[in-house]
Amino acid sequence: MKVIIVALALVAVAAGAAVEYEPPKILRSEYDQTPQGGYNFGFETENGISRIETGEPKEVLDADNKPQVVVAVRGSYTYTDKEGNVVTVNYSADENGFKAEGPSIPKPVRR
Repeated sequence: MKVIIVALALVAVAAGAAVEYEPPKILRSEYDQTPQGGYNFGFETENGISRIETGEPKEVLDADNKPQVVVAVRGSYTYTDKEGNVVTVNYSADENGFKAEGPSIPKPVRR
């Protein structure tokens, strides 16, 4: 019985031990915004993660054929996968929706 109590005490101590995590350092970070609603930003971390993105205002017609302004977005992000391969995903988002392309993005099956 004492063995079980000691074992449970050890499990409780191990489960309660603090896991230390230090986030990666940011090597570069930039952001710029225009009065018209456009923007550019980017960052890069010490562990190889990076991202860049640009947003530009664009006038489009809504369902009632009335003009409205949307922000068309283009960008990419890069990271290193579990096998050590550098993966880059390019994306865009506008009035037609979100689209992402890259080797890690599944391709639709065409029949």
